[in-house]
Amino acid sequence: MKEIKLRWLLLGALFSSIGMSFIWPLTTIYMHDRLGASLTRVGVILLMYSLANVVGSMLGGRLFDRTNPYYLTLGGVTISLVTLAGLMINHGWPQFPIALVLLGFASGWTLTMVNSLGTTIHSRDGRYIFNMLYFAQNLGVVLGTAMVGFVYSISVTLLFGLAFSLFVIFFGIVIAYYRAPAVMHRKAVEKTTEHVHIAAPNLRIMFIFFASLVVIWIMYEQWVSNLAVYMTGMGIPMKEYSLLWTLNAGLIVVFQACLNWLAHYFKNEYVLVYAGIFFVAMSFVTLIFAKDYLHFVLAMTILTLGEATAFPAIPSIVNTLTPEVVKGKYQGLANAWGAFGRAFGPLIGGIIIDHSSYTILFITAAIAILFMLVLTFFTVVGNKPHIEKYE
Repeated sequence: MKEIKLRWLLLGALFSSIGMSFIWPLTTIYMHDRLGASLTRVGVILLMYSLANVVGSMLGGRLFDRTNPYYLTLGGVTISLVTLAGLMINHGWPQFPIALVLLGFASGWTLTMVNSLGTTIHSRDGRYIFNMLYFAQNLGVVLGTAMVGFVYSISVTLLFGLAFSLFVIFFGIVIAYYRAPAVMHRKAVEKTTEHVHIAAPNLRIMFIFFASLVVIWIMYEQWVSNLAVYMTGMGIPMKEYSLLWTLNAGLIVVFQACLNWLAHYFKNEYVLVYAGIFFVAMSFVTLIFAKDYLHFVLAMTILTLGEATAFPAIPSIVNTLTPEVVKGKYQGLANAWGAFGRAFGPLIGGIIIDHSSYTILFITAAIAILFMLVLTFFTVVGNKPHIEKYE
C-alpha cells in the first residue's frame, strides 16, 4: 500500500516547528513587557499552555487510532491557522493568552499526528524515521529562534503573519501529500473495543519510559526557566544565556546526523535510552561545579548529547512495542507525559530554590534522573526477553 513519503512528513514537521518557534520564545517577554502581566500571571498562563499541550497530545493520539489521521492532521493545522489569523488582528490582553492556550492544544495535537503518521511508514527503519523527525523539529527551532528576535523588534504583527504563512504551507503539504492509501485506509480500532491486548512486559517498559520522561523534563525545564536567573545573578549577560539555546539546537542537528550514521552499525536502541538519561544527569552534575561561562557551555553540550540520544529513541521503541491499532494512543502518551513534566518543571524548581539553593536543585536533579536510569535499566532487563515486537 502506498505510504506518505518521509520527506513530506519531515517538511511538515519542519514548517510546524519554525512556526511555533516564532511564538514560544517571546511569550514571557511579550506578556510581561508589552501587556503588563506579572510574572506570576505569566507562569500560570504557561502552565495552562503546557496542560493544553498534554490534552492535545492524549486526545490526538486516541483519535488517531479511531478516525482518519488525514482529516485529524488537517484539523490540528486549521486550529493553528485560525488562532494565528486572530493574533494578526488582535494580540492584546486577554486575546494573546487565550490564543497561546489554543496553540498549546494544537501543537500537542499536531506533533502527535506527525509522530503517529511516522508509524505508518514501513519502507524505512523506524529508528531512522524518528531520528529524522526529531532532527527536522530541532532544525525548525534553530531557524525559528534565530529569526524571532529580529522580526519581533520590527513588528509583532509581522511575526504572527510569518507563523501563519508557515502553517499555510504546512496545510498545503498535508492536503497534497498526506492523503496516501496507507493513511486513508489504515485499520482503525473499533469504537466499542477498549481492550486491545498488549503484553504486560511491553506495558511495563513503556510506562517506565513515560515516568522517566516526566522526571527528565521536570529537571530539563530548569535550564529553560531558573538557569536564566542563576546565570545572570553570576554576572553572565542574558545574551550569553540565550546563546546556549542556539548551541543546543545546533548541536542537536549535528548529533542527530552522527546518530543516523551510527544507526547503520549499532542496533540496540535501549542502550541509547540509557546513555541519553545518563548524559542528562551528568549535565546537572557539571552545573554543581559551574562557576564560569565555559562550564555552562560544557554542561549544555552534555545535556544536548543526552536529549539527542534518548528523546528520539523512546518513541521509536514505543512504536515497536505497540500493535497497529493503538500506535497513535501510545505516541500521544509519550508526548503528553513529556509535556506534563514541562508544565510543572519551573514550579518544582522554584520551590526547591526557595527552600534551599540552586546547588541543592542541581544535586536533586542529578539524583532523581540517575534513580530513573536505574529503574529503567532493571525494568528493561527484566522484561525485554518477554516482549512482543510489532512493526
